[in-house]
Amino acid sequence: MTTFADLSRPLALLRLLSADHPDLTAPHVGMSPHHPHCLTLSVHGDLGGFEAWREALDIAPEAVRHNTQSGGTTLVLTGSATIADAHVELVGYAPNLALVAAAVA
Repeated sequence: MTTFADLSRPLALLRLLSADHPDLTAPHVGMSPHHPHCLTLSVHGDLGGFEAWREALDIAPEAVRHNTQSGGTTLVLTGSATIADAHVELVGYAPNLALVAAAVA
């Protein structure tokens, strides 16, 4: 059984990130007892916010994976890093504007 104390690494990382980057866009924050050393930060509808977090977390641009979901209508960017003994996964969701532009043309 995972205890709340087992989440101490991602909780400490969250505290560190909030102190070091108070002006960044507030992401959706996720932690799970199934992956107690992982912190997930999700930015919705704002790829500029994703990019700011990517830079703050020192995730290389070439390490970001690009995918789509919902029949290609949503662009999904993902990257990860290890900071302060915790794994952080950054996920960005935004409308796939290329698909919208093609549909309008």
